[in-house]
Amino acid sequence: MKNRLPAILFSLYLLEFAVLAIHPVSRPTWISENVTVLVIVTPLVWLYLKGIRFSNAAYLFMSVLIYLHTIGGHYTFSLVPFDWITHLIGAQRNHFDRLAHFTVGFYAYAVLELIESRRLSANRGFSLWFAISLIFAVAGIFEIVEWLYAASASAAAGAEFLGSQGDIWDAQKDMLADGLGAILASLVYHLAHRGRFPDLIRPPASS
Repeated sequence: MKNRLPAILFSLYLLEFAVLAIHPVSRPTWISENVTVLVIVTPLVWLYLKGIRFSNAAYLFMSVLIYLHTIGGHYTFSLVPFDWITHLIGAQRNHFDRLAHFTVGFYAYAVLELIESRRLSANRGFSLWFAISLIFAVAGIFEIVEWLYAASASAAAGAEFLGSQGDIWDAQKDMLADGLGAILASLVYHLAHRGRFPDLIRPPASS
């Protein structure tokens, strides 16, 4: 199961992608959101084929964002059927996009695994700080890219992609959600690897 789980997760993504490619709410938004997913999936597949593989836990963490983002691409994030959560917490907007941003932070687990398995850091405190800071940095860069796309696209497509839903602090809250997800994933990693390093992530020896 250890070696098959990444393939299973990838197969589920392909199935989800195929189903949700049918009649999306906005085709331009679907394209732009799925390009974002491919930017994540393609390097992971390439690394896997090169023999650089993460743990099952890391792949599970990383898959959550991919699945949620693909759903968001089909509906546009502001229109994902998420009303039950909206009503439950008494919110004024659809928070599905915030949930997706929170799962961006889950990639801190894989970052930590890569850093410590390759012995790039021997200090757990520094490893945690680096992984969380990296997620915050990536979150900030993504918000800039998102803004540039929204400014260059049509008004409707830009608004759907941006998904701010009238919140002037949307970008800042998204980055905070990314960071909180990173803190959670880092805490889980620390508890799972307390006092030890994970096994080395390395390509197989050439024959």
